[in-house]
Amino acid sequence: MMHAKHPRESLIVNTDQVMINDLNNYNTLFGGVLMKKLDNNATLSARRHARVKECVTASTDSIDFLYPITQSDSVCVESFVSYTGSKSMEIFCKVIAEDMMTGERRMAATAFLTFVALDEHKKPLPVPGILPETEEETFLYESGKERAEQRHVRRMQSKELNNIIALEKPWEKGAVTS
Repeated sequence: MMHAKHPRESLIVNTDQVMINDLNNYNTLFGGVLMKKLDNNATLSARRHARVKECVTASTDSIDFLYPITQSDSVCVESFVSYTGSKSMEIFCKVIAEDMMTGERRMAATAFLTFVALDEHKKPLPVPGILPETEEETFLYESGKERAEQRHVRRMQSKELNNIIALEKPWEKGAVTS
């Protein structure tokens, strides 16, 4: 059996400046730019935890944008494995914006992503469990089972929806064929 790991063993911290081309028409960071940063960080946390060459994003469970990030801010993404199933890993990400002029720091976003570790044949691998140490890690770990159950329900609903989603080209809907 695999030994469990502490969340700090999968911790990835990445800080960047906000560039003008990262901004939307409100002069705040594009959500998609932040989503890419989150996925990159979370991938590294998953790979560090599982110690494998390849981990894939199974889902982006939630991203809560809490505070806008502007060009005068730096953006720091911290991620770590917060909960595991037998073959999946929940990665918690927090985004801290820091005003580079004043030093004020604020929680800009939080996110949960789920990853699966793959072997050389692209098959899911078992992953180590989690041994939380801090109050934050313990809270995330103890609430992780409920989030995993919610993901399972949502995945079943997505599969059900997938069975009825139309694949026709929108411009060909209702076209009469002879």
